[in-house]
Amino acid sequence: ATFVPLTLLGLEGGRMYSVDLYRRVRLACHHDHLSRREAARLFGVDRKTISKILAHAEPPGYQRSSPPKRPKLDPFTGIIDHILEDDRTAHRKQRHTAKRIFERLRDEHGFTGGQTIVKDYVREQTRRRREMFVPLSHEPGQAQADFGEADVIIAGVTHRSHFFVMDFPHSDACFVVAYPAATTEAWLDGHNKAFAFFDGVPESILYDNDKCLVARILPDRTRQRTRAFSGLQSHYLFKDRYGRPGKGNDKGNVEGMVGYIRRNFMVPIPRFESWEAFNADLETQCLKRQDEILRGHRESIRERFVRDGEVLSNLQPVPFDACDRQATRVNSQSLVRYQTNDYSVPVAYGHREVWVRGYVHEVVIGCASDEIARHPRSYDKQDLIFNPIHYLPLLEKKVGALDQAAPLVGWDLPEEFATLHRLLEARMGKSGKREYVQVLRLLETFNIEVLHNAIKDALRMGAIGYDAVKHLVLCRIERRPPRLDLDVYPFLPRARVTTTSVTSYMSLLQRVGKVDRPNGDAVRAAP
Repeated sequence: ATFVPLTLLGLEGGRMYSVDLYRRVRLACHHDHLSRREAARLFGVDRKTISKILAHAEPPGYQRSSPPKRPKLDPFTGIIDHILEDDRTAHRKQRHTAKRIFERLRDEHGFTGGQTIVKDYVREQTRRRREMFVPLSHEPGQAQADFGEADVIIAGVTHRSHFFVMDFPHSDACFVVAYPAATTEAWLDGHNKAFAFFDGVPESILYDNDKCLVARILPDRTRQRTRAFSGLQSHYLFKDRYGRPGKGNDKGNVEGMVGYIRRNFMVPIPRFESWEAFNADLETQCLKRQDEILRGHRESIRERFVRDGEVLSNLQPVPFDACDRQATRVNSQSLVRYQTNDYSVPVAYGHREVWVRGYVHEVVIGCASDEIARHPRSYDKQDLIFNPIHYLPLLEKKVGALDQAAPLVGWDLPEEFATLHRLLEARMGKSGKREYVQVLRLLETFNIEVLHNAIKDALRMGAIGYDAVKHLVLCRIERRPPRLDLDVYPFLPRARVTTTSVTSYMSLLQRVGKVDRPNGDAVRAAP
């Protein structure tokens, strides 16, 4: 039988009676000694109702003697129960709605009832199947970690940020840092920053089964960790624990913290000029929150975190190298592929084996023990990231490709570089292109500011040439005045060979007195 408690109202014969009526009837009968017949006539109710009021101090509520009859639905409840049971193992986004169950009953089983009674039954059964939870008590020093998502505007561009959260359930202290993507290196860097923020390492951390941490779940339910996460754990020496696959409630504290941070730290949508500024603001908000006293506690988060801090392990002298490591080979275009994007290396390393370290904001490439390239990290797909300097030695040999070289497209050089290029090519043709590439190659040794000033000096002096620019660069570095023979500039004169007349030849013999080059040609420079 179904019991419906009504503490303020009574229901008798379809009518509802208040607690006040109960009070007045009981006082009249017990104190004023009215009979039940007199009380029924005085209060306008049936004598049987008076008897029930005298038997109860307040309305006892309504109690069904038998479940309600549903003649149209009852023959089909077994089918509905079977559908709901099968849904427990289906993907949560492919489970039956009440409307879909009604349609199947109508089309497949000849159900003639309405949709409302099906919806009511499904709602009741779904509530009964909901999981129940045991309240947990958390010891100090135990942490939980997870990633969340929220939009953020960085330098005017909207990004979907992935923010790492570490939470201590005992004290409710939290730390959050945002990244462009929830990659392996973001997980590792998030731990580094969280441990530095809390000034210690927790005894254990509870995770879900993210593929960046867990390579495989073995048949005995143990986890095979990824190489990167194993290195992090070995470095900091903390224990790892994992929730059941697909059961976010196993780490409910950090799941709730992810939602809290999204609603409170990121509403309205944050606007910052850089990821560094965004993360600095998030850290400030985490510190500010530690002064709050949460419901059910008399101490602030900061005061309760003292007990967490007492059991934290000391930090290592050097943080873990938070990067994703890969080995690969340089292709024929001097590019190395990492995470669908191609990054350039010096052409001298073409077709060689190299290693790649992917950090959150940069990619480092090396060969053997040497670092050979460093690029800003790109989170686009199939992107090309060039360092033009890497290709200058090859362009010096293949100077015909200079005007169509993709690595030089978009290279933001000062205006004087373009002026020098135009003058060299106009006066010397292909050789001028090669000299311009040689000028650019000075960037392999000197910074762009020194070279830029040297080019401006060369243009002002009319000394248009590689050797002059290099001389001016060295003079700036060594802080000495330039020594240039400006008679041979702005370009080296072209040599022109002519046949010497016999008269000139005989005159030469008379002056020299001997013949050094019989049958030779005199060479003189064109004016």
